[in-house]
Parts: sequence; structure tokens; C-alpha cells
Amino acid sequence: MIHQFRIFDTNMVLDVNSGAVHILDDVAARVLSCFDENGAPAEEKVSLLKQELGEEVVDEALSELETLKANGLLFSSDPYEEIFTSRTTPTVVKALCLHMAHDCNLRCKYCFAGEGNYHGEKSLMSPDVARKAIDFVIENSGNRRNIEIDFFGGEPLLNLETVKRTVEYAREREKSANKRFRFTITTNGLLLNDEIMEYLNETMDNIVLSLDGRREVNDAMRVRRDGSGCYDTVVPKFRKMVSIRKEKDYYIRGTFTQNNLDFSEDVMHMADLGFDQLSIEPVVLPDGSGLEIRKEHLPKIFSEYERLALRLSELRKQGRKVNFFHFMLDLEGGPCVAKRLRGCGSGTEYLAVTPNGDLYPCHQFAGYEQFKLGNVFTGITKREIVDTFREITVYTKKKCRNCWAKFYCSGGCAANAWSFRKDLFDVYEIGCELERKRIECALWLKAQELVG
Repeated sequence: MIHQFRIFDTNMVLDVNSGAVHILDDVAARVLSCFDENGAPAEEKVSLLKQELGEEVVDEALSELETLKANGLLFSSDPYEEIFTSRTTPTVVKALCLHMAHDCNLRCKYCFAGEGNYHGEKSLMSPDVARKAIDFVIENSGNRRNIEIDFFGGEPLLNLETVKRTVEYAREREKSANKRFRFTITTNGLLLNDEIMEYLNETMDNIVLSLDGRREVNDAMRVRRDGSGCYDTVVPKFRKMVSIRKEKDYYIRGTFTQNNLDFSEDVMHMADLGFDQLSIEPVVLPDGSGLEIRKEHLPKIFSEYERLALRLSELRKQGRKVNFFHFMLDLEGGPCVAKRLRGCGSGTEYLAVTPNGDLYPCHQFAGYEQFKLGNVFTGITKREIVDTFREITVYTKKKCRNCWAKFYCSGGCAANAWSFRKDLFDVYEIGCELERKRIECALWLKAQELVG
């Protein structure tokens, strides 16, 4: 399988199974378009092309393309399908998302968790539950040494004392358990002060800071209880937090809606503020919310992704590298095979823990009783749910099997598939369209880096 496309003035082709990416001149691009899905050139089409362009140049392009095929870099076979459809691969728990607070000091208009309480009662995770969650992941991680812990909410800084005691307890258990914990926290920033920033900088391996971009965009969505915006409060704090991070990981993460389809301006605004690790996600909401992304918005969004890729390329030529999360691809290494085929590992390797200790496949399933796996005190009691999630791969999702982007999106988000289709083995199709466009832009950006 290949994916041939043109972006700006560059002809490109991705060989899906090998991951090889090629830049083609106009002749080679037209010759390649004569090949069928099995990699065989259609003689009649090639003959017509020779009449138009000349036999010598077409034969030369054919020879180069056939060489790529022979070397397994074009129309290559799938080396993974038989392995992942013939057996169920065992998994261990590698990461937990700890819901430190089912409460929030913002009332973001697009939040999937309601007012931070996941449409239930407001609550904070106790130190006892947090410690038991650490015990649970140690006991269920097998020989896996590196463990990820995400402090999430709501707003986790509403429960900072439990965050601190959790970090302390995990560090105490590391040596005897032969584990290494890596911590991430996601915060809206309202409660940040010098003391908290210093603590987070010392203890967190990654910090995710929530901001939607321009003041007018952010303050229309990310509002306090009284309806006022938070931009002027959090931006100075974020700039200080990032400045003390130095080389440590962080992300400024935002959301765009149908109200700011010109979201590349928001990304560039955040870059102008001095931030260089950026992510802005399309909102995922049902029709009728007034904020949702609809099919008619896609052409505009596609053009914005292209515009953003071009502007980031220009910045890099000027000596400044701004990383946009969805454009980051590693063509030489990248995720392991299992991750390419299964994605984030929700329900198997990655679980969410609510304040009372209940276990769910991920934070977006929290509160859905049919997806409750168990509790950190009792362990996983509904193995059948884990087994179902383990079966989800790009090969068991019919719409993914023949999609050229499958090894990059890994089948997409299970929670979105459930929300929109009520089927874990289906897909959120608008999300698929957006992902495919982002990958094209990312491949183009990578090509610009490599060829100069």
C-alpha cells in the first residue's frame, strides 16, 4: 500500500508498510500514478505517458520506481498483520492517570468532564487511594521498569497535598520494586505560584499547561465560575513556569472549536509568547453543541494545517524550532510495533483511577459504569473488558485495515469511537480526516528538514 500526495509544490509518496517516504519529481509522480494497488504499472497508461513526455524519461522513472519496489521501499508487504491477528499479545499496566480532583476552578465550555466532576459528585482523591494506586501499578506492571503517572482532573492542583504525598510514596517504593516513576501533571494554571512552580519543576518530568491561544479565543472558552476569562492570569505564570523548566519537558496545550477555525493564528500567538512546545487539539463534541467540528469545516481546517506547516518551516529556516505535537514524526525509529498497532494502550496498558479508586480504560471513560474495570483495592475484576480492549488493533477495525495512515494514528481514540458510534471497533471519522491531513503536513515538514 502507498499514499501518493502533493503538498505545496512537492510530490510525495509514503510506502505504508515500510514507512519509507520519497520525494518525487513531476515525471516520477505521474508515472507512479499509473501503478495499480498491487504495484504493477498499467501498460496502456504508461504508453500514453510516453507519447506525452517521451519514452526515455518515462523509462528512467519506471526503472527508479521498480528499484524502490525491489528494495522493499515501495508497495512493500505488511510484516505485522499475521502476527497480530493470529494471537493475543499479553500486556502489563505501564501508566495510570490519577484523577486527583473531580472538581475544577474553571468552567470550560467544551470540557468532556462537565465542571471537572465527570458528571458526578465533586470529590478529591485521598492519600490512601493514591498510595494504593501506586501499589496497584507496581503489582500489575510485571517486569516493566519505567512507569508513567499522570496527575489529572478536573484541576489536580486543588489537591496538591495528595500529589506531593503520592510522589513521595512512589519514590520510596522505587528501589525495592525495581521501578522508575515518571510524573506528568496537567493544570489550568490558576493556582500556580512561585512555591508551587518550584515544586512542579523539581518533581514533574512533564508539565502540560492549558491555553487556547489568543486572549479573545481563550477567554471565550476557558472561563471562571463568574464567566470571566483567565488569559491575563495564567499567561505570565506559564511564561515563568516555562522559563524555569529550561530543558525539561512541557507542553502548552489548547483546544480549537468551530469558533476559531483559524487556529494556526493561535499556535503562532503562543509561539510569539515564547513557547516552543505546542499542541492545539480539535474539539470533540456531538452535533448541536454549537462548538463541534463538522464535515463542512474540514476544507478550512486542512488549509490551516498547511498554513501552520509552512509557517513552522519558515521559523526553522530562521533558526527557531517550534514543535507542534501533531507534526512530530520519527521516520527512523518512532513508536514500537505494538504501539503503532494499538495506540495509547487504553484499557490494557494505560488505566484511569477516579478519586474513590475505581479503574477505567482511560480518563474519558470515567463514570461510565459499563466500563468500570474494578478498583485499586480489589484489582481488576472485569477482565472481559480488558480482553476487549486488547483485541482493538488497526487490523480488527474494518475502517482502519486499508487506511494508509493506520501506523501513525494506530486506530484512533477508542473513547471517541464509543462516543460517536457506540462501537469500540469503529472510528470517529472526522478525527480520521484530520489525522490524515496532519500526517501529510508532518511528512512534508520532515522532508523540508532533510532536504533543506
